[in-house]
Amino acid sequence: MFKKILVPTDGSEVGHQAAATAAQMASESGGQVVGVYVIDPFPYIGIGDASAVGLQAYLSDAKRVAGDALDSVANACRAKNVPFAGDTIERNLVWEGILETAKAEGCDLIVMGSHGRQGVKALILGSVAQKVLTHAHIPVLIVKG
Repeated sequence: MFKKILVPTDGSEVGHQAAATAAQMASESGGQVVGVYVIDPFPYIGIGDASAVGLQAYLSDAKRVAGDALDSVANACRAKNVPFAGDTIERNLVWEGILETAKAEGCDLIVMGSHGRQGVKALILGSVAQKVLTHAHIPVLIVKG
């Protein structure tokens, strides 16, 4: 039924559960999975070399965390013999990055966790899952942790 499933991940346990769900669905329908990790931009202050060093350290750490999170999605897909492609992008708003990726990749379903690592911050600002549900033009499956 669904041929290209987007799995946004933040490396959380519920994100891993969403990846396993998406891999199972893709396996049953002959589909594929696209994983995405959205990095928040570096809070640039624009003063001297310290900013460049801080930026490099931030990006290095963010890319390492993103790689680990995407590896988890890739492993779930590998276990089900499902084709996988993953990417890390940088956006101010995570939910917009997810929806942009879904559109750019031609995905026909988004499978994501109900909550990630943001905890109380998500309660105050509104969750990424809620924003995706509100603005998506394709079906969204929320996996509860």
